[in-house]
Amino acid sequence: MYGITVHNLQKNNKVDSISVNQFREKLKHCVETVVREHQPLKVTRRNGEDFVVISAEDWSREQETLYVLQNQSLMQQIAESQVTHQANKGYKPSAEELDEIAGI
Repeated sequence: MYGITVHNLQKNNKVDSISVNQFREKLKHCVETVVREHQPLKVTRRNGEDFVVISAEDWSREQETLYVLQNQSLMQQIAESQVTHQANKGYKPSAEELDEIAGI
């Protein structure tokens, strides 16, 4: 993906890893790939802590997800909505409302 040798850190969670030297040499390509593919890249350092490169859009999404997961009120609303949905008892918009939502 990055035009260099990468190591998959976790089989289920596709995070590629490269050395800081390889990252420095291929900086532009790595950043473009992270942004385009929406895949974080772990950069490893011999004498320091590793770091992760992630696109601003993906970081924003992660922050929003963390906010929802940490908000007990929102999580309760989601749980209640799931129960309502599974019982097929929720609000059902009309065809016109669905068209409006979809921008048709």
